[in-house]
Amino acid sequence: MKILVLNGINLCMTGTRDPGTYGNVSLDDINKGLKAWAEERGDIELSFFSTNYEGAMAEKLYSARKEFDGIVMNAGAWSHYSVGLRDAIVAANIPVVEVHMTNVYAREEFRHTQLLAGVCIGQVSGFGADSYRLGIDAVARYIGSRKK
Repeated sequence: MKILVLNGINLCMTGTRDPGTYGNVSLDDINKGLKAWAEERGDIELSFFSTNYEGAMAEKLYSARKEFDGIVMNAGAWSHYSVGLRDAIVAANIPVVEVHMTNVYAREEFRHTQLLAGVCIGQVSGFGADSYRLGIDAVARYIGSRKK
């Protein structure tokens, strides 16, 4: 099963941006850990894409449906206001699990608005870097249950 892990705005700064909130592990190290976990698991092939450009994220969503079975997406701040990415998720017509390393509902009120969540199959938040692993497992289970 092929799963794409998408990271959006500011996530390239993970490990250095506000370590008290986001931790001190870089996005590259998170991705390496996820890749090793998926290889050990044996039934998932992961690919990664990160961008600070909303249009590039939308384009990747569109092209993903031709290559991947599912997506795990941390859109960062775009989750709170991007109607464009919401529409791109719908247009992509592929299962997406939204992830956040922090519990967005325990943070500033503006982060409680989650425009993408309503068009994703689920959301995982608040478990640090483990949110990605939990999201990957969730989308894999979802895809597996649909193939039966």
